[in-house]
Amino acid sequence: MEVCKLKDTYNNNIDHDEIDELKLYKHLGGGLPTVNSLTDLIQELNAVFASDSVNVELVHYLMKSYKSNPLDWKKYAKFDRYRYTRNLVDNGNGKYNLMALCWGEGHGSAIHDHANSHCFMKMLKGSLEEVRFAWPKSEGEELQVIGRKRLNFNDVCYINDSLGLHRVENTSHVEGAVSLHLYCPPYSQCSVFNQTTGQRSVCTVTFWSMYGKKRNRDIQESRAPEDN
Repeated sequence: MEVCKLKDTYNNNIDHDEIDELKLYKHLGGGLPTVNSLTDLIQELNAVFASDSVNVELVHYLMKSYKSNPLDWKKYAKFDRYRYTRNLVDNGNGKYNLMALCWGEGHGSAIHDHANSHCFMKMLKGSLEEVRFAWPKSEGEELQVIGRKRLNFNDVCYINDSLGLHRVENTSHVEGAVSLHLYCPPYSQCSVFNQTTGQRSVCTVTFWSMYGKKRNRDIQESRAPEDN
C-alpha cells in the first residue's frame, strides 16, 4: 500500500486556507467528525490515514475543528532558549508525523521546502508570521516574496511544494508561541534556502522531544541550526 502518494479525493487544489464545510459534508455523505480534544484529533487522523487515499480537505477540517486546550498539549511543549523546537506528538503509524513546534520570542525557521509532503499548521498559542517565497529559477537569484500572513490563535494554514517555499517566525519579543504541525508523508530532510542568493542546502530535521519526553542531550546538541 502506497500511503505516501496521497490522492486528494475531494479537490485537486487546496491552496486556500478556508474550506467549504457544506460541500465537504455532502461529499462525506452527510456527516462530519466531532473533535473535542487532542486525543479525538489523533483518533480521527488515524482513521483518515488508514486508507491510502486521503482527503486533504478532511485533514484540514480536522485540524481546524480542534480548539486549542493547553491541558491537551502542554506536556509536548518543550522550549529551547536559542531556537524553535520540534516535538513529536504522534507518528501516525508511519504515515504522517504530528508535532508541536515551540517558538521562543523572536525564533524563526529558515526558508525551506517540504520534501514533497503535505504540511498543515495550526496555532495552539500566540501567533506566527508566515512568509511565502517563489522557487528560485536559478542559483544566485534573490528569492521573491509571494505572500505574507499572520497566523493567530486556532488558525490553520496549508502548504506543499507546488505552492512555494516559506519561512515561519514568532515576531513577538514578549510571548512564546506553540503550533501543531502535520506532515504527510513524514520526512527527515528538507532543503533550506538563502534569501539573498537562492543557494540551496540540505538540512536534517530532528525531534527535540518525543511523546512528551526529552531526547538525549547529545542528540539535541548535534542538531544543525535551521535559522538563517
